[in-house]
Amino acid sequence: VHVLGMPKKKAKERALEMLEKVGLKDHVHKYPIQLSGGQQQRVAIARALVMEPKVMLFDEVTSALDPELVGEVLAVIKDIAHTTNMTMILVTHEMDFAREISDRVVFIDKGKIVEQGPPEQVLENPKTERLQTFLKRFRNGY
Repeated sequence: VHVLGMPKKKAKERALEMLEKVGLKDHVHKYPIQLSGGQQQRVAIARALVMEPKVMLFDEVTSALDPELVGEVLAVIKDIAHTTNMTMILVTHEMDFAREISDRVVFIDKGKIVEQGPPEQVLENPKTERLQTFLKRFRNGY
């Protein structure tokens, strides 16, 4: 918040507001070691939101989390998607989540765009053999 030139009082208010947005206002006095992995991810999201970005990149934000903590992080991202006009780039293997919140899906393989379009088109009716194979393996759990 120093970068934004915000007065200290306003910065504290903004930080508390963002902690509330990610559901962690009650944890404001805790140290990172006292937070779960999901809570730590939500704090990271709150820190980014304080800066009022126009674009936010979520790069595999759930990959290191226990399965039971994934939902709380995805709920925060979903809330941001539905309550802001922010452009969000979501790198994920959470296909159902991507389908639910995305306006556009881009499937990249070996650094190249293989297929892109609305989630229903790309994930329900893939045109390329590579994406068809990926989705089949993904749906079969291997």
